[in-house]
Amino acid sequence: MLYEPKEKGMTTMTAKVIGFIGTGVMGKSMVSHLLNSGYAVNIYTRTREKAEDLLQQGAVWCECAQLAAKSDIIVTMVGYPHDVEEVYFGESGLIKNCKKGSVLIDMTTSSPKLAVRIYAEAGELGIDALDAPVSGGDIGARQATLSIMVGGEKKVFDDVLPLFQVMGKNIVYQGKAGSGQHCKMANQIAIASTMMGVCESIRYAEKAGLDPQTVLQSIEAGAAGSWSLSNLAPRMISGDFEPGFFVKHFIKDMGIALESAENIGLTAHGLTLARSLYEKLAQEGGENMGTQALYTLYK
Repeated sequence: MLYEPKEKGMTTMTAKVIGFIGTGVMGKSMVSHLLNSGYAVNIYTRTREKAEDLLQQGAVWCECAQLAAKSDIIVTMVGYPHDVEEVYFGESGLIKNCKKGSVLIDMTTSSPKLAVRIYAEAGELGIDALDAPVSGGDIGARQATLSIMVGGEKKVFDDVLPLFQVMGKNIVYQGKAGSGQHCKMANQIAIASTMMGVCESIRYAEKAGLDPQTVLQSIEAGAAGSWSLSNLAPRMISGDFEPGFFVKHFIKDMGIALESAENIGLTAHGLTLARSLYEKLAQEGGENMGTQALYTLYK
């Protein structure tokens, strides 16, 4: 059975049926926030068992095509651009199976070109589409403080803003289709070089005989402060390399960013170096670790 809200007194937005595809490290928390805020949520994930806790919270699992047909707003949060293509353009995909007037929101970090394609092909069928990648990792997803960068039609963004506000805090409309993904590339470029700096900083402190925790207390509150320093350096110091964001997914993001940078005529030196280091980490068995595991190369 799929959700079809019938309760009187629902707000315009919470009366919408949400479809959510991809309940991984971040998606699971995002769906949980939607359920707790009164939304009816249909979910699809390749491995149903991994979504069991969400089903116990009230989500309903269904196949992709069925979810597309019965949901008003469909959010996707999958792994790679090829996964996005499969979900949107396959025979059982969203474009062919969702109803006219639906809103498609891809929150995967993916290609700006692919975002434009989704927007164009959906629009031909009377379907709205937004690209809305996020930043903040597992912590931001759990705390509903994600930064959400959105591209597409402004009116559609305004209509679904209450939905975004359930999952994030810093929600910014960037412009036309593809703009959200371009903004995320800028975000990933900044993170890539920052992560190298954080790793080198903590390792320097250790080799100089300092207590890295004490060093962190001083530098995170000054000009060196960053989200990565405050949230990931403590994990490095404690030896916690569990994924809030997978190394393999970051390598994917950096590849997209380098391709996009080349297309607009930018040579991204820091990004190029960072990707080479992360690729080395992956080759040494770290592809399923969190991005903070870059620190292990410095040790």
